[in-house]
Amino acid sequence: MIQAALQPSALESNLHHLTDEIGGRVPGTLAMQHAVEWGVQAFTSAGADAVHTEGFTIPNSWSEGATEVMATTSYQISATKVGGTVLSVFRVRAVSLAWAPALAAVKHVPIVDVGEGTDADFKKAGDISGKLVLVHSTVLKTWDDLFAEYAKAPPVIDLAVKGKAKAIAFMATREHDILYRHTNSVAGEIDKLPGLIVAREDGERIARLLAAGNLVWADVSIPNQIGPPIRPANVIAEITGSEKPDEFVILGAHLDSWELGTGALDNGCNAAMVIDALRAIKTSGIKPKRTIRFILFSGEEQGLIGSRAYAFAHRHELDKAAGVVIYDTGTGKTTSFILGGRKDVLDTAKELIAPLAQFDLKELKTEMEWGSDHFDFMLEGVPTFMADQQEANYLENYHAVSDTYDKVDFAQLKKNVAEAAALSIGLANLPQKIGPRLTHDQIEQTMRETNSVDMLKGSGIWDDWISGKRGRQK
Repeated sequence: MIQAALQPSALESNLHHLTDEIGGRVPGTLAMQHAVEWGVQAFTSAGADAVHTEGFTIPNSWSEGATEVMATTSYQISATKVGGTVLSVFRVRAVSLAWAPALAAVKHVPIVDVGEGTDADFKKAGDISGKLVLVHSTVLKTWDDLFAEYAKAPPVIDLAVKGKAKAIAFMATREHDILYRHTNSVAGEIDKLPGLIVAREDGERIARLLAAGNLVWADVSIPNQIGPPIRPANVIAEITGSEKPDEFVILGAHLDSWELGTGALDNGCNAAMVIDALRAIKTSGIKPKRTIRFILFSGEEQGLIGSRAYAFAHRHELDKAAGVVIYDTGTGKTTSFILGGRKDVLDTAKELIAPLAQFDLKELKTEMEWGSDHFDFMLEGVPTFMADQQEANYLENYHAVSDTYDKVDFAQLKKNVAEAAALSIGLANLPQKIGPRLTHDQIEQTMRETNSVDMLKGSGIWDDWISGKRGRQK
C-alpha cells in the first residue's frame, strides 16, 4: 500500500485545480461551493465506494470589503521652524480581522500606542475612547509564538472595548509587508470590535512617530460585509469495511481556507492528500476490515465548526469510532502523531507506525492539543492521531498572501499520503479497536494529567466543557 501511495497520481493536478483555479475558500462564498464540488468529484474519481456531503450552520457570513487606512502626522521642516509645520500622509497596508464588524469611513482618528496590550499598558496610554489603538507583537518564529498570538488577542480586545476604542490594530507578526488573516471567533460569531492587522513595517513606523512625540491620526474604512447564517458542507467519502462496516476510522483535513492567498499549505495540500490516500488504499487492493471515512471539513478557520458539527451529529455512533487521523500543517515532514493524552493506545500505536520508520517517523506524543479538526473528537473520548509536522515553510506563509501552490513540497506530500493511508489501514484492520471511547470523567482526568486545563481555558473552551456545551456528556 505504501508503494501504491508513492506512485504518480492526480495529487498535483487536484491541488492545482483547488488552489490556482478555485483559489481561497471562505465558507459562504462561491469559491467554497466550488471546492465542495471539487471534493465530491475528486473522491469519486479516486474510487470511493460512496461520497456525500453534510451541511451545518455558521451563524454569520463574512467578507472583507476594500479596507483602507491612511495615516497623517506632522513635523517641522527645520530646527528653527522656518516655514512652520508640514503634514505627512502615508498609506498603511492593512487587512481586517476576519469575522470582525465593519467600520464606516471615519477621518482624523487619533492613534494611540498601547504597547503589548497589557492592563498596565492600557492604563499608561490613558484615554483611548474613540481612538485607534496600536498593539505591538513579536516576530513569528515558532509554533509557540503562533499559539501565543491567538491567545493574546481576546483579552487585548476586551480592554479596548472597555476603554471604548474606535478600533484595534495589531502589528503583523511577519516581516516584509506580509499580510495575513486571523479571527478571534470560536463559533462563527462576529467579534466585539473592528480590528485590523497592519503591515509590521507600517506599524513600527507609527510607533516610532508616537514615541518621538509626533501626533498621528488615521482615516479608516473597514467596509466588511456581514450576512445571515450560512450552510457550508463537509465532504465525506467511504471505503466500506469488509468485516465490521459499522465501525469506522476517520482520515480528515479541512477544505476551507482564508482568501488572501490560495490556501495551499493551509490546508489544500492535505485535502488533496486525503483524496490521494483513498486512491492509494483502493489501488493497493487491501480491503479494510472497518469502514474508512475520508472527510474534508469546512468551517475550520471559523472555530473548528465543521468537525464540531460532524462530531455532534454523529455522537450516537462514536462508540464505534476506531480512531481519527488529522493532517493540518502544510507539507512539512511528519515527525510523530499526537495521541490526545491517550497513553492506553501508545503500545499498539507504536506497532502501527513501525512501517513508517522508512520515512523517519518513529515517535508518538501523548499530550493534548487544540486548534484542528481532531479536537472535538478528542473531547468526545475518541482516540485521535494529530500529525505532528516540521514547520518547514508553513509559519511564514500561514493564512498569508503568500500561501500559494508554489510553496508545496510534493515529494514530502507523497510521503505524507503513505503515512496517513498506512495508519488509517492499520487502525481499520486491528482485531479490536485500538482503544475504547473514554467517558466524560476519564476525558477530564486526561486533561488534568496532561496539564491541559490552562490550555483549554486560554482557548475559551473550558467553560463550554464544564457546562456540557462541548464534549462528551457522560
